[in-house]
Amino acid sequence: MKAGIYIHIPFCKSRCSYCDFATDVYRNNEAVERYVNALCTEISDFRFQISNSEDQNPKTSDQIDTIYFGGGTPSLLSAKQLEKILNSIHKNFAVEENIEFTLEMNPATVSLEKLKDFKSLGVNRASFGVQTFDDKALKILARGHNAEDARKTFELLRASDFDNISFDLIAGLPNQTLNDWERNLDEALKLRPEHLSLYLLEIHEGTPLAEQIRSKRQPLPDEDLAAEMYELIIEKTAGNGFLQYEISNFCQPTCESKHNSKYWLCEPVFAFGVSAHSFDGKKRWSNERDTNKYVSLIEKDESPIVEINKLDEKQLAGEFAFLNLRLSKGLNLDEYKSRFGIDLKENLADDLARLEEFGLIEYAGDCLKLTCKGMVYSNEVFAVFV
Repeated sequence: MKAGIYIHIPFCKSRCSYCDFATDVYRNNEAVERYVNALCTEISDFRFQISNSEDQNPKTSDQIDTIYFGGGTPSLLSAKQLEKILNSIHKNFAVEENIEFTLEMNPATVSLEKLKDFKSLGVNRASFGVQTFDDKALKILARGHNAEDARKTFELLRASDFDNISFDLIAGLPNQTLNDWERNLDEALKLRPEHLSLYLLEIHEGTPLAEQIRSKRQPLPDEDLAAEMYELIIEKTAGNGFLQYEISNFCQPTCESKHNSKYWLCEPVFAFGVSAHSFDGKKRWSNERDTNKYVSLIEKDESPIVEINKLDEKQLAGEFAFLNLRLSKGLNLDEYKSRFGIDLKENLADDLARLEEFGLIEYAGDCLKLTCKGMVYSNEVFAVFV
């Protein structure tokens, strides 16, 4: 089975108020260089990585067909830093020629020259963190850019011959109305990116936004309004030729994210960097979440891995079920029974009947699928399989 590689770059110009990812504010290039060196050491030294077989080199056991740089803001890297990381990947993994190579970017962090340098290094897909075209909302989110920055960066991407661009947008922001969300969608659709990741806002404990809501400086998101916004997403994207292939992801034909699809299909992904989470098909493992500790561990020739979870057959079956249910095509029940020996209609008859009664799931031939309502309240469905 072909695998993907994920690289986590934690540095950002500023920390967003809603962000729960492992990020650090970019302070100087020296800190970035130190992190890049640690990252390359982790990639090249397999004592820090766990492959499909404990004594087998992933280069000989896994063909790599996707690379994804996430964060954080990977576009803050220089072309030389990106090239250094790529060299380590190619030295230690069997990377196919025509891979999908995604780099997450934020507005106002790239120039035309930098984008062309990235393109020359093989980057062929940009995941572009717009979040909203509303300047007031961007200030609440502490995004560090404005709507015009987003428009200009998109123009730069097109001028640099990027023909596979994904927009990230968030619905359900504080004080956002249905009309506000519709204007955001309309502007994104007018620009015609190849891919859209459209998320409903989630409030994570410990973030500035969570504290603002707790202290009533910002309103609590309205679940009913969020459901209306999601219905509008379905309507608008379909009307503009976009295909929904996952709960939050929409694309023009043939432009699905190959890398992100690996997570939903339970395919292997080897991840490197602070807080990186890997999966080899049977076990998951994760790295230290603090950037300074991560770098220090590697510089001391110690492993940055802080947790290893070997999944039993029941856990694998549960994860496979709810992750496949995220996809619009749903979970093929016959294939599931053949793979895990479990007849879900029998084993979870009462739970599935309840979910169907509430309009959260439906059957389409041999497949179990989420309804539109089920996609809004997907966690209620997934809890049955965990």
